[in-house]
Amino acid sequence: MELLGDAALASALEGLDWELEDGQLVKVVRRSGFSGALAYVGEVAGLAERAGHHPDVEIHWDTVTLRLSTHSAGGITSADIVLATGIDGLP
Repeated sequence: MELLGDAALASALEGLDWELEDGQLVKVVRRSGFSGALAYVGEVAGLAERAGHHPDVEIHWDTVTLRLSTHSAGGITSADIVLATGIDGLP
C-alpha cells in the first residue's frame, strides 16, 4: 500500500475530523463516562474489523484517543482515510 503524498493528505484532511500528529491521524473523542467510552470503542472495533485495519486506541475514563497509520507502509495510506471516514460517521 502506497503512502499518501502531501497534497493528497491535505485534501483528505479537509473533509475529516482528525488532526495530523507525528505522521499519524489522531482523533480525540469524549463520551459520557467510562461505559460511554467503551461503547464507542466497540463501535470503532466493528468498523476496524470489517476493514481489516485497526487504530491504536487509548481510553482515559471518558476520553478516547484514536491514532491511525499503516505501520507496514510507514505512514498514512488510503486505508487510513477510509477508516477515519467511517469512524467520523459514528454517532
